[in-house]
Amino acid sequence: MAACAFRRSIAHQLSEVLDLAPENLMKSISAVPVSRKRHNADFQFSIASIEEGSSSDYIAQDLQLRAQKLAEKLKCDAVVSEISTGPGTVNFTINRELLAKTVLQQVLKDGTRYGTKSELFSTVPKQKAVVEFSSPNIAKKFHIGHLRSTIIGNFIANLKVALGHEVTRINYLGDWGMQFGLLGVGFQRFGDKEKLKSSPLQHLFEVYVQINKAAADENTKKLAKDFFKKLEEHDEQALSLWKEFRDFSIKEYTRIYKRLGVHFDEYSGESFYQEKSQEVLKMLEDKGLLQKTTKGTGVVDLSEKKDLSSLSTVIRSDGTSLYITRDLAAAIDRMNKYNWDTMIYVTDRNQSSHFQHLFQILKLMGYDWVGRCQHVSFGLVQGMKTRKGEVVFLEDVLDEVRSRMLENMASAKTTKEVEDPVETAEKVGLAALIIQDFRGLLSSDYQFSWDRALQSRGDTGVFLQYTHARLHSLERMHGNEPVTDVNVACLQEPDAISILQHLLSHLAAVAHRTLPVKGSTPALAQARLCLFQATRSVLANGMKLLGITPVTQM
Repeated sequence: MAACAFRRSIAHQLSEVLDLAPENLMKSISAVPVSRKRHNADFQFSIASIEEGSSSDYIAQDLQLRAQKLAEKLKCDAVVSEISTGPGTVNFTINRELLAKTVLQQVLKDGTRYGTKSELFSTVPKQKAVVEFSSPNIAKKFHIGHLRSTIIGNFIANLKVALGHEVTRINYLGDWGMQFGLLGVGFQRFGDKEKLKSSPLQHLFEVYVQINKAAADENTKKLAKDFFKKLEEHDEQALSLWKEFRDFSIKEYTRIYKRLGVHFDEYSGESFYQEKSQEVLKMLEDKGLLQKTTKGTGVVDLSEKKDLSSLSTVIRSDGTSLYITRDLAAAIDRMNKYNWDTMIYVTDRNQSSHFQHLFQILKLMGYDWVGRCQHVSFGLVQGMKTRKGEVVFLEDVLDEVRSRMLENMASAKTTKEVEDPVETAEKVGLAALIIQDFRGLLSSDYQFSWDRALQSRGDTGVFLQYTHARLHSLERMHGNEPVTDVNVACLQEPDAISILQHLLSHLAAVAHRTLPVKGSTPALAQARLCLFQATRSVLANGMKLLGITPVTQM
């Protein structure tokens, strides 16, 4: 990558003055953050990083003085055209023509791999990763936490793939447990096979809501318990009905995930581990970790003093398995199956204590690889409603964002006639949802707002898509040919330099206005076109990593 070559050159010059190894200095040289100031340096070297003791021991004046003294000893060369100082930093400005030539060549050469081919990642060992995300419960509502898990998990998986890791994406469905006893009884009373085929998610949810109203009745409770017991004992009739619930639901989910641009390598589920969870209980017993309580439940003591002050229940009094028992079996099975280097679970933070218990039990069982398991937890989304009311199904959210986006596109003055407005609205709407989700802190709850998500200005998905579409139409207007041989001396305006430094959509939008291609001299037009092509390419790469499909018209 261009940045690495520039940093190495700066480190080499610093090493001669400071008598320190260049590789030790590289990590203290960073890119100067995006700023509204025009004549920005490109890299800064932190003085505090080379001082003995903590940086808080040095007063700002002291660091400033040291920065000035160091800057006086350094010289401009073929790479660095200007050296200045900031608060405790020495700043380096790269020769402008070299910057333009190097960045543009690199972007056009690497194409879709730009950014991930960086030598910064070349020493990262290639790994096998399992990412478990989305994981809705069959027959229960697909709450907005599942959408967040889908967006975040998909990004983590995309990022790992881009860096050359081997990734298995798992959707671990809630397809087992006591609620299936209730659902089985409910379907026998209220079910309709045709509706199950045509709209399984909605029909099963309706059945579940109806039977839940009767769940207080002792007879219904007993019937539900009996049905689940039949499932656990592999009763043919009960299993056949359950299998229909699962198969039709997965078929429907696959179609909806396709709209989201998300795929899974494996649709797993708690049901897979019903038998294996019995093996886990046997292992816990053999290791002396399983204890019976007076109520007849099986628990694992997680307390340091072994006084049961912290425990995890792994078996019900009637001998049926629990969610955590099946999770233990799943983790062990995945290690045997995939021999992974890292396994990531993406769920909301309400499940944090569940995963703490899961990892603690695996550690007590002697599985050292548990240290390579990670729970990526996130805050809750509040206030997401469609015009129909509270969100129950993922498809409602997708339909809503598409219809709102279609309305916005129809009323916007800037909208051009697009070939497929419905598909464009869907892709732009999804970008809006994804960017809204990534804007806040991962661990924070946030209040969802349709108006804010669908804004066309600011840090929004709509703005990203609009910028990409404008840059694409600029290329189309000028023949769509890749531009390679350009005179980089033409790219010296502050707006051109800003793009070369940061390659961001807001800067590109400004430059699109201030650096016209049409009406410029051929050499200048070619150079600017090349700059915009490179910007669109980098923008598209970043959008795809986030799970966004870039649109070419809008």
